[in-house]
Amino acid sequence: MVVERTSQEHQKRSLERTNRAVRNIPKAQETIYTYLLEIVNTWPAGDVLNEFRHLFIHHVNTISSHILPSLYEIVFANQQEEFRNTLKRSCYILINNWDLSRNHAFIQQLIQSFNDPILDRHTVSPTLRRLRSWIKDFVNSQDFEQLKLFASRYDQRQHVHWSERYTSYLLVPQYIDLNNPEEQRHAARALSRQLKEQFKFDLAMYTAKSQAMNPDAIAPADSRIKNPTFLGDDVLRLIKGILARRGIFSYTNLANIFLEQTKQLSYAQFKQSLQKYLVFSVDAHPAADSLKTHLSERLSVLYPEHDNRTLDNAILLRTCNRIVDFLTTENRQEPSPIFVQLLTQGKPLTLVVVLLKLVLICRYSRTHLEARIADLIQYYKEYPDDECQWVINFFEIFDITMTIYAENIEFNLIDMAGAAPGGESQATAQVLDTYRIFSQLKRQDEPDIDPQELERLLAEELTVTSSPVTSSQEDTPPPAENSPA
Repeated sequence: MVVERTSQEHQKRSLERTNRAVRNIPKAQETIYTYLLEIVNTWPAGDVLNEFRHLFIHHVNTISSHILPSLYEIVFANQQEEFRNTLKRSCYILINNWDLSRNHAFIQQLIQSFNDPILDRHTVSPTLRRLRSWIKDFVNSQDFEQLKLFASRYDQRQHVHWSERYTSYLLVPQYIDLNNPEEQRHAARALSRQLKEQFKFDLAMYTAKSQAMNPDAIAPADSRIKNPTFLGDDVLRLIKGILARRGIFSYTNLANIFLEQTKQLSYAQFKQSLQKYLVFSVDAHPAADSLKTHLSERLSVLYPEHDNRTLDNAILLRTCNRIVDFLTTENRQEPSPIFVQLLTQGKPLTLVVVLLKLVLICRYSRTHLEARIADLIQYYKEYPDDECQWVINFFEIFDITMTIYAENIEFNLIDMAGAAPGGESQATAQVLDTYRIFSQLKRQDEPDIDPQELERLLAEELTVTSSPVTSSQEDTPPPAENSPA
């Protein structure tokens, strides 16, 4: 009886200690976050980095005596997931502040800290073994892969993996995932925007200066204009071809006409009009015929419970996102059949134009589209350059097209011979040789996408798609999806 009572008391004390540890985890986390925010704004960056290493890597000699016990509060509770969340958010607190203060070198050094040999050193301490094991698990996780994206921008290696050219897209899933820390989402959104701005600027400078050069002159190697794409000199012809569609047949004008003509239609009527709009002026080709057929079939079974409902922005967003999935990847694990078919038959521009048309009628779908592009990059990044040039070509055309039509730089064709570029139709390749590309800031008719509005739509659409949908199950996004649905 005494033994039983003693055992019960021991279990009770053990439970109380466990509950106390669990109860104190949020407080311990907040203590760490507050401390890091304080020192990153007041200390030299090198001292902040050393303090971070002392806390998370070496687990000794932190300047503040209450920080290490706060970390051990989480460790003693044996809460690995909470430790990982704490470590991840701590990293992004430093990254955000160092990015603002332009201490970019320390972002790289922060990532490199996780290669410290001390993490492989043998220790008799159970606490240190647990900590080092958790650190190694973090290094081998997707969270760390996402963290490394912030250092890749400043990587000076001569040869980098082709996928690193598209970091602006790889960051999108991070900032639309509402489960990520606010600091991570802010850092991902900011860096993605910076990278897009840089590409936009580089493309405008390249098109301007490359056309101004005397083609017979040989410029010194260090003064040649850097082409920001993988397409070589063909990029100028591609841009001219994209810009040549003008007048009432420009992509932007077609989108505006479509929205005006369909705003009072029922959803069933809208789906029929959408199919015609998306394939309008698509070049005759077996792959294009297949696209038309499959689009019609997919739209006919999409959300039939709403067929008699008048079109509104919510169903427009959901519809555009489902077609984006159909054209790119429906399970976020592998490319969709129509994506592979169009690209293997040499029609990447056809696919890009259809995706562009979706974005032009529903600008909030662009974030969802970029998240699906990130999924495709993740899928193909396992392949070497020479085995996936066809898909890299698609990513390049997509990047250029979205820069031309969906950003605040306006690209125009000017005929140096004085004629109009093919009137309202596509100009021929021979005619395009007489044109030059000029760029300027675009007048903003619409405000930029508001991050708070985007977050509201993300939460709202996730709520909608988490409930049963009576449309075809293949049109329903997977439960893990974190982008608008």
